[in-house]
Amino acid sequence: MRWPPPDDWPNAGFSRQVFSAPHRWHVQETGAGETLLLIHGAGGSTQSFRALFSHLAHTHHVVAIDLPGQGFTQLGARHRCGLEAMAEDIGHLCAQQGWQPVALVGHSAGGAIALKLAQSLLSPRGQPPAVIGINPALDTFDGIAGVLFPAIAKMLAAIPFSARIFSAASSTPSRIQALISGTGSKLESDGLALYRMLVADRDHVDATLLMMAQWSLDHLTEELPSLSARTLFITGDQDGAVPPKVSHAAAGRMQNATVVDMAGYGHLVHEEAPGEVARNILHFLDS
Repeated sequence: MRWPPPDDWPNAGFSRQVFSAPHRWHVQETGAGETLLLIHGAGGSTQSFRALFSHLAHTHHVVAIDLPGQGFTQLGARHRCGLEAMAEDIGHLCAQQGWQPVALVGHSAGGAIALKLAQSLLSPRGQPPAVIGINPALDTFDGIAGVLFPAIAKMLAAIPFSARIFSAASSTPSRIQALISGTGSKLESDGLALYRMLVADRDHVDATLLMMAQWSLDHLTEELPSLSARTLFITGDQDGAVPPKVSHAAAGRMQNATVVDMAGYGHLVHEEAPGEVARNILHFLDS
């Protein structure tokens, strides 16, 4: 999406652009106190944290970023959209900006990035930052979909104009409504309109396809038993994209992970119930 964000973009007053090789990052930053870094999932942007951002800023210094090529972050290298490359580049951004997060908050694929990133960062307390994964995507697709999905994403990412075609076909109000409903979440019209703007942007869609094409959880899932970061997984029991059983299975393999299930919410639980999600996060950090 073209820089700068429009004035009516959520929390646009806190937006700035930061160059940290190889990307020009969209960063939203406000609040005082210990730092929390918010990382959205595939196909989203900082708008996904529009209300949670404000709730957490009452007690913390909060930073939200757009992933490479998504939202308002300008992609600087097309080959650096996979899990490990993005975690490495976000780590460099943190070092450049002097951010030492006490916790990383990641939604969906952002939860996987947060777990990977926590291995290379230290909080001001000299420990890895805590990780809060909101419906974290920590499992591969079952059966033949696990084989076909990456192949299809790679094919689409390589075909000229595929992002434009996808945007045109998917950005109608009815299609956006169907996509969000399929995740088990219910958003108001303002939230749906923001996703429609994202899906209508071919650069955003192109970067999302690149991320999916380069995505691999193989190393991270192998590393789960060795991860020492304090971890909280927050799930919505109606999640149609990443079932809660994924978080429970991952937590069972980890040293120091717990799960909080929130009844009645879907994959976008942090958009549906930002106040309740913020209370769960703060309770975890204070415990």
